[in-house]
Amino acid sequence: MKIAISRTDNIGDVVLTFPMTGLLKEYFPDAEIIWIGKQYTQPVVESCRYVNKFYLLEDFLNYCKSEETIDLDAIIHVFPQFSLAQLAARARIRMRIGTSHRWFHWLYCNKLVHFGRKNSSFHEAQLNIFLLKPLVNKKILLSWEEIAHLYGFVAPQEEINAINQEKFVILHPKSRGSAREWALANYLSLVEIFEKQGVKCFITGTQAEGAALAQQCPHLLQHSNVVNFTGKLNLKQLIALISKSLGLIACSTGPLHIAAALGKPTVGIYPPIRPMHPGRWAPIGLKATFLAVEKNCNACRKSMQCACVNAIKPQEVVTAFEKLCSK
Repeated sequence: MKIAISRTDNIGDVVLTFPMTGLLKEYFPDAEIIWIGKQYTQPVVESCRYVNKFYLLEDFLNYCKSEETIDLDAIIHVFPQFSLAQLAARARIRMRIGTSHRWFHWLYCNKLVHFGRKNSSFHEAQLNIFLLKPLVNKKILLSWEEIAHLYGFVAPQEEINAINQEKFVILHPKSRGSAREWALANYLSLVEIFEKQGVKCFITGTQAEGAALAQQCPHLLQHSNVVNFTGKLNLKQLIALISKSLGLIACSTGPLHIAAALGKPTVGIYPPIRPMHPGRWAPIGLKATFLAVEKNCNACRKSMQCACVNAIKPQEVVTAFEKLCSK
């Protein structure tokens, strides 16, 4: 059996789709799983041992255009793409699975699964698995604990210069604007707390995020207990660095989900606002947890500044992290 999974968005979304591949291998051990994605996430996908082949979206679209039929048993449109749904139908892929909440899936998919994501009470990883219903002939609802065993995520063996610390934690303060971010002063407090424990803090992020950190909180990157890795790592190196760390602390962002999938102690910092709340996007892993204020609040819906996130104290985060490390 050959099954294609289309997930062409960002790192966290991709990682939370990996449990679907693990479950597919349980149901169909000899299945060939093909991933359709974007170049940015390719190193992450190639770290999932359940994925047999990776196609860039553009290459797969061209493949569909050039062939009258494509030898696939199924394609699962986890992230809906109009052009891909249309071409997959034209290429006569036998089973074309998508959510009924996209109008073009009614035209181009022949297996619809009825659920919506935006207001759902289920986690993103659980919602992804719902799309397997036409293949296994039943709805599957897995617990977070069950999902944590299905990633198949293995860190690449990358050499990284300047790693001579036996004990370090990774702090990833920024989110490329995708999440409500914890105040940088709080990360500075974490650095000082970990310093007293003899634990170094490695700061990660893109080059642009590093520049923003230097401008918004220069004392953070200049602290004697900090090693600044912003803009210095490719994605494979970042995954390898996370795998060598004590764990990772961040808001809702891709590296947080990478750490959770690797089984590292992982603490996510979240707002209570839907659909960004932890019920939908929390890190799921063998040693993953989250902190969020328990209240019904929409105050930050139109602003990146979130009082609820910043109500979480640095010591609460450290306590949660230490609890995970002692597991």
